[in-house]
Amino acid sequence: MRAAERLPIDFSSNKAYCYYRQNKLQEALDLLRGQEETAPVLQLESQILYRLGRMNDCMNSYEKLQKFKIDSMDLKINIIAALVAAGRASEVQTAMKAQKVDLTTRALRDTRSFELAYNSACSLIEDKKYSEAKEQLDLAKRIGKEELMVEDYGEDDIEYELAPVSAQLAYVQQLQGQSQDAMQTYVNMINKKAADLSPVADPSSLAVATTNLISLKGTKDAADSLKKLDRLFEKSTAPNHLQLVDLKLSQRQKEALYSARVLLLLHTNKTDQAHELVSGLLGMFRDSVFPVLLQAAVHVKEKKVQKAEEVLSQYAEKHPENSKGALLSLAQIAANANHFQLAADSLSKILDIQHMPATVATLVALKERLGDSNAAASVLDSAIQWWKNSMTEDNKLDLFMRVAAEFKLSHGRDEEACLLYEELVKSHGSIEALAGLVVTSARTNVEKAEQYEKKLKPLPGLKGVNVESLEKTSGARHVEGPQDMKVDVPEEVKKQKAKKRKRKPRYPKGFDPANPGPPPDPERWLPRRERSSYRPKRKDKRAQVRGAQGAVTRETAAASVSSKGSQNTSSSKTPAANTDQPKASNKSRKKKSRS
Repeated sequence: MRAAERLPIDFSSNKAYCYYRQNKLQEALDLLRGQEETAPVLQLESQILYRLGRMNDCMNSYEKLQKFKIDSMDLKINIIAALVAAGRASEVQTAMKAQKVDLTTRALRDTRSFELAYNSACSLIEDKKYSEAKEQLDLAKRIGKEELMVEDYGEDDIEYELAPVSAQLAYVQQLQGQSQDAMQTYVNMINKKAADLSPVADPSSLAVATTNLISLKGTKDAADSLKKLDRLFEKSTAPNHLQLVDLKLSQRQKEALYSARVLLLLHTNKTDQAHELVSGLLGMFRDSVFPVLLQAAVHVKEKKVQKAEEVLSQYAEKHPENSKGALLSLAQIAANANHFQLAADSLSKILDIQHMPATVATLVALKERLGDSNAAASVLDSAIQWWKNSMTEDNKLDLFMRVAAEFKLSHGRDEEACLLYEELVKSHGSIEALAGLVVTSARTNVEKAEQYEKKLKPLPGLKGVNVESLEKTSGARHVEGPQDMKVDVPEEVKKQKAKKRKRKPRYPKGFDPANPGPPPDPERWLPRRERSSYRPKRKDKRAQVRGAQGAVTRETAAASVSSKGSQNTSSSKTPAANTDQPKASNKSRKKKSRS
């Protein structure tokens, strides 16, 4: 009887899961290629892509999973995390409604899911709803603590497990301006780890706390911050590479850590190390904008502004879909270097912010610096047209029309300014717009100005003022001071002012005014050389001996040589004995001559 053939069993998916658990993400993804897209394979693939930071591919895998109609809370939690990491937090509510999940705080209390509340809070942080996010983080912490206490976790273990929630709560406090509370939380998490106590946070949460603490401290204690951050890195075998310690961090979190280290190196004037690290990052993150921004920052630190502008311009041309950050940085660097045309061109390429007030104001200022008021007016006209077509709640049309009218009025475009003010009066009817319309129309059409002037409400207290007679007067006379004003002063007041109070003179201690003694020298305040009684000292015309004791001057030696004829033969043969003797006084010379 023929034996039945056994089909080969494919363990590729199991092997890929083992690689995933060992953090060998690329090897795991390679094993899944070509596999049948079953629900387990797609779930594992989405998790690997999430860890690799490829959020768009991750979301594609989750969208493929929808056809399997899997009702899993873990799957819903992972979808929220992927949307937040992909920068699509605004889609979380819609995606969860499709999954029949209510993310309100009251509903989350009923689900009793710690991870769901935590991920929902993260989406609210991205949407800048900080108060709601704080409520849900507090809820997540309370639910997580109750669940872990049921499972007999100790206090230290509970604190360790809930460290991500604590770090996120501190981050919300930091965003809300409660810097001291946030800093205290970060410091507690870091110091317990540094003191080799039982760790209160997992390594990933510790890395987040360290980075956020550095951002809070800024340039203060940059060397100490650099030491704290270096604990999270280890040297790689590749040159100019630093690898993070095995941490489960998203791509954005890794970029934040590397960016913090480069900036700290620049603040501590370690430019060479920053250069080396940036060179390694350019190889590690080839298509990302953040190493290019760091490279430009290093060039600016080295005062190579033109090199920084070239680097950013090349990246923007090569990656137009991801060029917003590079173009903004290029505009800032160029504006600081007085390269106004390059700054204006860079801002003009970012189409999605052309209508924003800050962008419009910056572009108008740059065009004015270039002396091109027509281009500045065109920027304002384009912004007005965009807001006219916009259906947003926070419409800025009236703001831009008022600013544009003022700008055109100051640049001699009276008719255009008049049209803008007239449109503002018809649409909003504000008093400021009506007053501006009257002033502007007075330059172009006096009849129209008088017509709109009648709509202005009369000011209280001006009914009794005759404007025509006021215009005929020469105006108020300027008074230089109180001495120019003629005021009638009564005689009694003049006498009182004339009576001045006489104060007793104050004498030095021990001075008797009855016996003052000799008067003081009137020249006592002058220097001694300038006084009339000064007599300079007489100079000693006698020759002075300088040098060691026993030395004689050249004149004395010459005189002794010339007088050797008057001396006996024995004394002329021994001249050295005379040079060793001290110079004789006049009296001694007279005695010798007498003898």
